[in-house]
Amino acid sequence: MSLAITIIAFLVALGVLIIVHEYGHYAVARLCGVKVLRFSVGFGRPLITKRFAPEGTQWVIAALPFGGYVKMVDEREGEVRPQDLPFAFNRKSVWRRILIVAAGPAANLLLAVVLYWGLFMAGIPDARPVISAPEPGSVAAEAGLARGDTLLRIDGEPIEGWQEARWRLMQLAVGHAEARLEVLDSQGRLSEKTLDMRRFDLDELEGDPVAKLGFRLYRPDAVIGHTLPGSVAERSGLQRGDRVLQVDGKPIRSWDEFVIAVRGHPGVPIRLHIAGRAGQSDVTLVPERVEDRGHAIGRIGAEPLVDPAQMKSLFTEVRYAPAHALRFAAAKTWDTAVFSMEMIGKMLVGQVSWRNLSGPVTIADYAGQSAQAGWTAYLVFLAVISISLGVLNVLPIPLLDGGHLLYYVIEVFKGSPVSEKAMEIGQRVGLTVLLFLMAFAFYNDINRLFSG
Repeated sequence: MSLAITIIAFLVALGVLIIVHEYGHYAVARLCGVKVLRFSVGFGRPLITKRFAPEGTQWVIAALPFGGYVKMVDEREGEVRPQDLPFAFNRKSVWRRILIVAAGPAANLLLAVVLYWGLFMAGIPDARPVISAPEPGSVAAEAGLARGDTLLRIDGEPIEGWQEARWRLMQLAVGHAEARLEVLDSQGRLSEKTLDMRRFDLDELEGDPVAKLGFRLYRPDAVIGHTLPGSVAERSGLQRGDRVLQVDGKPIRSWDEFVIAVRGHPGVPIRLHIAGRAGQSDVTLVPERVEDRGHAIGRIGAEPLVDPAQMKSLFTEVRYAPAHALRFAAAKTWDTAVFSMEMIGKMLVGQVSWRNLSGPVTIADYAGQSAQAGWTAYLVFLAVISISLGVLNVLPIPLLDGGHLLYYVIEVFKGSPVSEKAMEIGQRVGLTVLLFLMAFAFYNDINRLFSG
């Protein structure tokens, strides 16, 4: 069932992004007086075709869904009827051609703004930015942060929820910047902390870079609340109220750490040091070996002891009035696009590993996970991917929109179009670069798939 959801969520996202991108080209082309012959979602053999007028645009859904195109009247691509010459793309001014080509990526960015705007008005549920105990030696630990601290401001900007905190911390990490944090501790005392990101290794961006900085979301203590009948936990004598202090001699500070330790020992004995009603004692047990997404994990059948009132206080809803929501949506889209460009630039100069590049398998996995998490998560995923598609398409690589924009910018300064020979060479170079990027992204996907 999860595989079916992943495939459907991926195809829906792909369809929406392609349609929005190509419709951007189509709408501006029509406004600029260019005749559009075909609007195709997908490549290859047409599966569905529709024309609403004898001389109108042909609307097509094709067999291969990985992309789409808008075919306009253009003398460079074939013979054009005399009556269509005034509506040919190549006969329009260079500025109109720039507008038409730029409209595709712009439409993807506009989609992200609209999605974020709706989400910010409807309200996005999020965890409050309350952190767990930082790992010793991490950036957060060196700044003096502690378990239960709430992040109120980062460099003077208010922090509403955990996702916003993660985003700001990631930006600072990539920029190797110092940051001032306004923090409210578990005793209700305000203080300022200084984060020094200058020693942060950008190779650690793979995985969860915010966790590597020492920031993890606050989780319940490792206290047993309930054991399932017949489970490993029940047979081992664990009882409600038992606090797990250590696993194999390693200190345990939260329920998450306990779960990670158990999951990492499928079928392998582990020794728990616990504090219970009768004092402290050691318990040795063997987590049950179970399969999860093709990987073996350990499970003991225990649930944490949770205070409902405390857990409720750890969650919030980020919501704004329409005008503020639009401003925050535009700012969020802009920040994400700029951050993506910075990451690409750092990859090119070798400051960030190419292992961070993702392909269709990883994107499909994220699509499935977000769809199963609910509409809000899926729409956030759609906004992020739409921004990524918009940024990718403005890169100055021939065959992409950015490559065409580069040609037109050269034409503006040169006073005449780029020669056909130069464009042909550029197309070959662009195809080589795109094939390399696709192959590398797919390799990363497969590597992540097998490494978990």
